[in-house]
Amino acid sequence: MATAATTTIAEVEEIVPVGALRPSEIHVPGIHVHRIVENRECNKRIEKLTVRADDESEAGLAPAMLKRIRIIKRAAREFKDGMYANLGIGMPMLASNYIEPGITVHLQSENGILGLGPFPAKDHVDADLINAGKETVTVLPGGSFFSSDTSFAMIRGSRLDLTILGAMEVSQTGDLANWIIPKKMVKGMGGAMDLVSAANTRVVVTMDHCSKDGSPKILKQCALPLTGLACVNRIITDKCVFDVVPGRGLLLRELATGVSVADVKSATGCDFEVDPDASETY
Repeated sequence: MATAATTTIAEVEEIVPVGALRPSEIHVPGIHVHRIVENRECNKRIEKLTVRADDESEAGLAPAMLKRIRIIKRAAREFKDGMYANLGIGMPMLASNYIEPGITVHLQSENGILGLGPFPAKDHVDADLINAGKETVTVLPGGSFFSSDTSFAMIRGSRLDLTILGAMEVSQTGDLANWIIPKKMVKGMGGAMDLVSAANTRVVVTMDHCSKDGSPKILKQCALPLTGLACVNRIITDKCVFDVVPGRGLLLRELATGVSVADVKSATGCDFEVDPDASETY
């Protein structure tokens, strides 16, 4: 960001003499820095303290959380060994907790991390180590850090095999709306627009099938501002799995346990085809 700014103000913990830093230690050359503010008593604020649960048992969880776990577990079956993947904040990020044993997935974060690990234990939180959603994270052995421009070069260059994101609406042709509700404040659109426009990156959406008021979130056309056009490959909800088939629309591939095709039709705001082999799989 400093390379693109007219004025860059760097807040630092210590100012050292010229030459004290080795060239390999310098992340931002001085040509990009215009002002320096020294803050020796910096108390680093953690916006989203996120830690591993001590007890990962599902016993006693609320029905809403159990519904989310159903979606997350099904989403985790999208991972393949050796895959490079980006997971959106919220429900998609939790899918990494259910990667099958023996499978290696390299997780990338838009803010410049490759090799994301699980959320930290309470006594191993590092305020400087966060993902793009500002959640505290860990990094696995072999992980690396890099600038945002390198991160987005990976994304735009289709180096990622898979991205899993949340959504507020998806259309029957795979249009995605997930970045803003008009008149609601957002801090930024994030990297979703870049992720879904990468030509060779598979896009999987995880979402509740319906809004809290019961209205469908899978529609003939999205009403909210779009993140991307015809970009979604698969939709995983608490009721079913849809594939988006170019030129045809939605194809119902799988059903959640206890859900019928009739249930899906009543909760979906558009027409869809049904795979003859569709059955309850999760």
